[in-house]
Amino acid sequence: MGTRREPTARQLRLAVELRRLRDAAGLSAREAAALLGVNSVQISQIESGTTGVSEQRLRRLAALYACTDEALVDALAAMASDRTRGWWEEYRGQLPTSFLDLSELEHHAAYRWDVDFLHVPGLLQTEDYARALFSCRVPQLPEQDVDLRVRHRMQRRVIIGDPSPIPYVALVHEAALRIRVGGRATSRAQLARILELSEADHVTVRVIPFELDDFSDVTAAMVYAGAVAPQLDTVVRDGPHGTVFVDSAAQLRVFRTLFRRVEAVSLEPAQSRDLMQRLVKEL
Repeated sequence: MGTRREPTARQLRLAVELRRLRDAAGLSAREAAALLGVNSVQISQIESGTTGVSEQRLRRLAALYACTDEALVDALAAMASDRTRGWWEEYRGQLPTSFLDLSELEHHAAYRWDVDFLHVPGLLQTEDYARALFSCRVPQLPEQDVDLRVRHRMQRRVIIGDPSPIPYVALVHEAALRIRVGGRATSRAQLARILELSEADHVTVRVIPFELDDFSDVTAAMVYAGAVAPQLDTVVRDGPHGTVFVDSAAQLRVFRTLFRRVEAVSLEPAQSRDLMQRLVKEL
């Protein structure tokens, strides 16, 4: 396989998981290469994501590393053999790489959880709401860049809107629903859109109400993309220097715990719809 100049986040994740399996087996790159019958440079390239790995070789590596988790090995093999060039590729060179990596992650996710406090989660946003958000960036984005970001965000909704959608849970703070992004009409249409989506069997929207006492479990938005094998779950967060993809086992446990805590204090879906309907009337 040829050398990659810029591996995607998914390709890098496969590389990281192979390195983790080798480390768990207590083998050096040189020892793994000798067992596989290749040189250590090839192992290093595979583990840096600069070179791909065939499904056959991946399964040989997993066997050498004594990995007995069949679900994990099958999931890694699927990643190794995947040649998908999704709809997001049309934006390569036009949007930051993190936008494309997020789209690819969502495409392969088995389920999706969102927690948001200041804005409606991207998958639930209307076009006008998204445009208002992107238009108020500082420094201001050129109109062409705003158009690209809005179009990309609208296309991302395919994972909950196509004929085979994934299960989706959104925990949204009441503050995010009350903040009038884009004005009264845009906010009213946005609430109506969430109410419409929340009626789908695969979509659950729960509101974190203002009335909670001593609530401080989560202080920033969270996107949790679940995988077929839980070891391959990923958390996406917006940091001060851009989007951060979190995949360490310890951090994933923390974020799963945080999500469950927030979910436990959120209103039930029916109560959440009642609250949103009241907000629509107030507008």
